[in-house]
Amino acid sequence: MSEISKPVLSRRELIKTASVVGAGMAAFPYIMRGQANAENSLIRIGLIGCGGRGSGAADQTLSVPGSNVKIVAVADAFLNRVESTVKGLKAKHGDKVDVTPEKMHVGLEGYMKILQDKDVDMVILATPPGFRPFHFAAAVASGKHVFMEKPVCVDAAGARKVLEAAQEADKKGLKVVVGLQRHYDDKYRETYKRVKDGAIGEILQANVYWNGSGIWWRKREEGMTDVTAQVHNWYHYAYLSGDHICEQHVHNIDVANWFLGETPVSAFGVGGRRVITPDQPSEIFDHFAVNLIYKSGVSVASQCRQYPGLGRVSEDFRGTKGICEVGKISDYKGNVVWKYEGKSENPYQVEHNELHQFIRSNTPHNDAYYGATSSFTAALARYAVYTGKELKWDQTLALNDSVMSEKLDPNGAPPVKANADGSLTLPNSRDYKIAGS
Repeated sequence: MSEISKPVLSRRELIKTASVVGAGMAAFPYIMRGQANAENSLIRIGLIGCGGRGSGAADQTLSVPGSNVKIVAVADAFLNRVESTVKGLKAKHGDKVDVTPEKMHVGLEGYMKILQDKDVDMVILATPPGFRPFHFAAAVASGKHVFMEKPVCVDAAGARKVLEAAQEADKKGLKVVVGLQRHYDDKYRETYKRVKDGAIGEILQANVYWNGSGIWWRKREEGMTDVTAQVHNWYHYAYLSGDHICEQHVHNIDVANWFLGETPVSAFGVGGRRVITPDQPSEIFDHFAVNLIYKSGVSVASQCRQYPGLGRVSEDFRGTKGICEVGKISDYKGNVVWKYEGKSENPYQVEHNELHQFIRSNTPHNDAYYGATSSFTAALARYAVYTGKELKWDQTLALNDSVMSEKLDPNGAPPVKANADGSLTLPNSRDYKIAGS
């Protein structure tokens, strides 16, 4: 793990970096590099990352009702995933999967071949999260519309890179959707509207949870180098996943930021690893409990866990007039004053339906801003727990920290070295020395 050093941006520069580019958006064709401006022109898609969410996102983008779309290129670190994904998608979607052998790219640099491909209009970015800032910035530089999975960064440097690339995406008229799918869920959207309209009064406190059971663990396969073995088992390395508070709990933290309309000013908390499985070494924690403090005075209690027991995945907000659980609002006497009665479409599908609409209608749309700030909120919480300190948002975002390097040499030294017995050391304050904290 890298050491965090002095801030590299002033507060004024940070505000400038994070600002949304508005009126100056360039008017690009409906589909970049593409097929004129017809309402249903072909959208040609490149898939970068062929794991579960990558293949799932590809399936959903091919399932957009009435959309003229094809997968034309794929890339992954591993050949078997490329081959199985193409085979599976083609079995379901037929001619919508038009990937020739020369457009099946394997290796950690395969993504660049897709981004350099003039026959690709849009990309799906679904590799391990540590790669996301570099892939997103490169996709924007190449003029591609983007669907990218969450989290979009795992460290301070990555958050800044995504915010900077988001501005470039706006200048180029590119459309960006991030896989924080609660924003595309009608129940969440309707609940948010009522909270904003004052249904629970002024928000005073909130609770967000992702308390669930354990996560998958993958054995090293024959022929893998130390680096590719870590990429294969990426969830268990903080430089690739951001720990599960970033990779998973970001969904709930994002809802807190969304409903409050702000990001926290500081974070402090505790965490650790309760369950040790000797034959499944992991450097990530399996529980976090963090307080996120907002400028408005609201305190958000954040919990996430990955071991057996009573589970809870939810968000609730308490205001001066009542309590909001997503889909239900009650007063303090227990009376339900509103309940969502609608039928929600699958938000994972809605993300892609609306992205295609944004591209075809040339409607400005860019989720990368809240994708970056919500992902960094989770990273801030992780930094605070690892160091055992209360950390400030502005100071931490400005730090010259990158737990993930831009390029990994598959044949080089692994970023994380195992102990002599094969175990992995948990991150702690020895790894993260926060200047001035």
